[in-house]
Amino acid sequence: MDIIMQELAGIHGSMVLRDMNDTIKMYEAYEGNLSWENDNGEINYIPTKKKNNYIKLLMKKQARFFLGNTPDFNVITDNEDSTYQDFINKTFKDNLFRDKLIKGARDCFIGKRVAIKLNIIKDSKISISFVPSLEFVYETDEEDLSELKKIVFFYTTKDSDNKAEQRIWKQKYEMINGKCFLTEGVYDGYGQLIELHFDNIDTKLSFIPAYVIFNDGLSGENGESDVKDLIDNQIQINRIASEDIDTLLKGMNEILWGTDLDAKSVRNLKLAPGVFWDIITDPVKANSGKQAQVGTLSKTFSYDTRLENAISRMKSEMFEALSIPETNLESLKGVLSGKAMRTLYWGLIERCEEKWNSWNPALVWLTYAIIEIGKVYGLIPDMGDYEVEVINNYPIPEDEEEEKLSDLSLVNSEAMSRLSFYKKWINNDEKEAMEEIKQIALEKRMLEDSFFEIDSSYEGDE
Repeated sequence: MDIIMQELAGIHGSMVLRDMNDTIKMYEAYEGNLSWENDNGEINYIPTKKKNNYIKLLMKKQARFFLGNTPDFNVITDNEDSTYQDFINKTFKDNLFRDKLIKGARDCFIGKRVAIKLNIIKDSKISISFVPSLEFVYETDEEDLSELKKIVFFYTTKDSDNKAEQRIWKQKYEMINGKCFLTEGVYDGYGQLIELHFDNIDTKLSFIPAYVIFNDGLSGENGESDVKDLIDNQIQINRIASEDIDTLLKGMNEILWGTDLDAKSVRNLKLAPGVFWDIITDPVKANSGKQAQVGTLSKTFSYDTRLENAISRMKSEMFEALSIPETNLESLKGVLSGKAMRTLYWGLIERCEEKWNSWNPALVWLTYAIIEIGKVYGLIPDMGDYEVEVINNYPIPEDEEEEKLSDLSLVNSEAMSRLSFYKKWINNDEKEAMEEIKQIALEKRMLEDSFFEIDSSYEGDE
């Protein structure tokens, strides 16, 4: 695309275009658009092309486990004011953030990376978008690869074979002397400006309101697709399943044979239920005492077990590639506790924890960025210093009652403080927990004093 080459000149732009072509193939595979060659040696036969899509299934399973339970976003302030927290909660709610988050994760797993983008929209609201890798290019600081120097978002609003008739929306954020500037407009396929929306305006921000999250990969790479390691097995499963159907179709049709037939009498014979054939013997063969005969030969094949084993093995390899356990009623027998479930999902948990190393700082940045944009544009007042923590929640049941009883025994043996117990299990902050402990101590003392008075009165009666 000319518009990309204008932003990323030279060899770097060529590398980006090659990477985009590879990413397009990953999305094609995710949608099940995989092809293979069938060399069956038969004329006038179109082989079956059955396509299963375990790649999409696995991508969705991984994303659901990773971010299906929305993480907790906590804003911590010294004065315990909830202004920032309420603003974050409202911004996420207005943006349907839970739905966008899991879809953004899928785009990241498929397309190697995804960008989080923030915009100020009408009614002075902040919009949150997850942009797939095919719709942005970027440049980072030479000394700090995690710091964006420029990022360009684009997508086609009108497609055409004629570049002059194409329309491409482009939005560019660029850091210049510590300030973020925005340029936005509509361009044709040659990169010529058609309509200008913003011309290098100062956003009043000291940072680009975007963050690029990379999926796995090595140091210095721009991420890698989880789809890549699944393609070969998916193609083989499709091929074997297709050939299985063809074999069944051929095997169900018995072989029809005939001898000593008059060619003219069998020319228009049809195979259908209830059909009657009036077979005439070949006159030449009849003179020698032969009679026309027709029959069938049944086919037998016994590859069922091998077929199932082959497909099962390749499916297992695909699940193992993403550390996703194959769960069914049989495999879940006896798995009753949260600990057993965590053991079953341990490989996937470790894989997600590795991904969380990239996602956690991105979501922390997102929270900070929303608050800072809110302060710059006057959406919220400046309430002083604050900290942000983001805690992920995996959808695995915990043995809470067992753990609570264990902690209670630690409290009774004075190995755990009552304050820690209240903060952990009753969701009190430290101040509320101390008030609760004081109240319990007061009630205990009142009961002891009442008992002492009753006991003294009883002794006086004696």
